[in-house]
Amino acid sequence: MFSFIVTLPLQPVEGVISLAELIQRQVEQELHDPARARRALEEARERDEITEEEEKASAADDSRPDDGRWRIQPLTRTAGNGARRT
Repeated sequence: MFSFIVTLPLQPVEGVISLAELIQRQVEQELHDPARARRALEEARERDEITEEEEKASAADDSRPDDGRWRIQPLTRTAGNGARRT
């Protein structure tokens, strides 16, 4: 009962952290979706914002392995005892 009363003020913070983790997972899923990237390329080509050569160059870039430079690092939080959990 005592631990519940002590940790009660932290509940909003944990809620914000959980929401941030959910948003992060959604963003990562959308960023790494090849179908979404293809649609964006097709739409850009239809609007004449990108040439066929640029589209092919972009497709060639997608075939390279991800070097992680733009990867979002997962959020971590600590449990009540100071141990990290993800």
